Amino acid sequence: QVQLEESGGGLVQAGGSLRLSCVASGRIFSSTFMAWFRQAPGKEREFVAGIRWGVGNTYYADSVKGRFTISRNSAENTVYLQMNSLKPDDTAVYLCAADGGGYSRQSAAYDYWGQGTQVTVSS
Repeated sequence: QVQLEESGGGLVQAGGSLRLSCVASGRIFSSTFMAWFRQAPGKEREFVAGIRWGVGNTYYADSVKGRFTISRNSAENTVYLQMNSLKPDDTAVYLCAADGGGYSRQSAAYDYWGQGTQVTVSS
C-alpha cells in the first residue's frame, strides 16, 4: 500500500510559478514510478510528468516540456513538480500517482492516487 498527499496548489497569474509537493508513505521501492497527472473540468485526466524513484529518469508531456520539472527527495519520500511560465491552459486539479509496474502515460496503469491539489492560472 502507498499513500500520497499533495500540496502546493493555488492561484497564480500567467507567467508565474508554483511548486507542488507529493509526500509518499508506505511501500516505495527503487522500481516505483511516480507521476503527476492533471484533470481540467470536462477533460480527461492527462499525464504531465513522471520519474522513476530509484534512478531518477524523468519523462514529460510535450505541453509542459521546458516549463515543468519533476524531481524527488528520497530522504523525505517526496516528489516535486516545479511549474514555471504557467499558462491559463495549465489550470486543473493536479494529482500525484504511484505504480510499481514502471513508466506509463496511461492513468489506468496507476494503482495509487492522491486527492489532488487545485492549480488556477489567471490571464
